[in-house]
Amino acid sequence: MFTGIITDIGVVQAVEMRGDMRARVGCGYDMAGVDLGASIACDGVCLTVVSKGDTWFDVDISAETLSKTNIGANGWQVGKRLNLERALRVGDELGGHIVSGHVDGVAQILSAARDGDSLRLIFDAPSMLARFIAPKGSVALNGTSLTVNEVEGTRFGINLIPHTQQVTTWGDAAEGDVVNLEIDTMARYVARLTEAGALGR
Repeated sequence: MFTGIITDIGVVQAVEMRGDMRARVGCGYDMAGVDLGASIACDGVCLTVVSKGDTWFDVDISAETLSKTNIGANGWQVGKRLNLERALRVGDELGGHIVSGHVDGVAQILSAARDGDSLRLIFDAPSMLARFIAPKGSVALNGTSLTVNEVEGTRFGINLIPHTQQVTTWGDAAEGDVVNLEIDTMARYVARLTEAGALGR
């Protein structure tokens, strides 16, 4: 479980295909305090630490994960920067919203434009996921908890304040980028309950 509050920016140091894909991610975490088997969200994808050093950790990425995320869509190349978040611990502050790290699909940036000091992004989401996205609701994009400004069909808008651009990889965002999308768990359950109620009538 995560919160969507990014705590480090990692860098892909190596990628190897060996049945599953193995990637090495450089980070600023104190790896002495990270156990093998721990979960770290990498651009919103919950991955398991399978090996580690003082300043890096390795993860294995299955074909299923590649098919559902931008790891497969964009490919992780050496030098790529990643939003990182360690798993939530009991007693930690919940500053964003509940994020599982189980990416639902990908969204594409249709436009990126300056709006004062903020960066305004318009995304296009798959229709099966867009129905769960609501104005002023939350979404996790590349692991970052963000608030939706408006929704029109499959398109939705986000504003990124300067702080978010500086402490995440969102300062690099550009038109055409494909990003990991996880819809709000609460929105999913509300929709299910609504559907169940309609079927019961």
